[in-house]
Order: sequence, then C-alpha cells, then structure tokens
Amino acid sequence: MVPFVVQLAGEYVLEILESIQHGLSDLPSKRFAQRPAYGDFIARNPGFFARTERRVVSYWSCYCWWKFPAFGHYPGCRLLELLRAAAIDRTGRPWPRHTPAGLTAETGP
Repeated sequence: MVPFVVQLAGEYVLEILESIQHGLSDLPSKRFAQRPAYGDFIARNPGFFARTERRVVSYWSCYCWWKFPAFGHYPGCRLLELLRAAAIDRTGRPWPRHTPAGLTAETGP
C-alpha cells in the first residue's frame, strides 16, 4: 500500500492530496503504526521520492499557484514534509530536499 500512497502524493488532483494528508494525519506521531513503513520505503527508494517531490512542485506551479501562492501552504508540500519526517525518523539523518526553499508564485519554480 505504501508505494501507491507515495505515488499518489505526486498527482495533481488537489482532492487526492487532501485525502492522503487526512488519512496520514497521525503520521507525525512516532506511535503511528505505519510511520516506519513510510520511512523505510522512502529510505530504500530515494530516487522515487525525489521524482515525487519534483512532480509536486511542477503540478503546484502549473495548477495551484494561484490558490496557494506560497508553496509551503500547498497540501502537496505539507504531505511531502510528513513523508520526509518519517524518512528522517527511520534513518536518523537529514533527508535531502528536492523542493526549492522559499518557493512562491512570484519567484517561480
């Protein structure tokens, strides 16, 4: 299930991102039973997660920048942060970020 959820995180449909974020609302908790599974998957598939991150930025810049002028407020960005935190927790080290810092509609991707 985990690979499919992570793949869907890279889709452009806002409702999908919001549903995933809602379904993973307990992911920040270290008591969340699936947290290690998400962390393991990302740690074992860094290229896949990096591609997912780039897709999230791309879809935001094409379809959602007008609704979320700051990338950090976009549900896809928030979802990436949840997943990244699980990878950091699992590996015990900082996880590479493939999304530009401070990205806004004015600065562009």
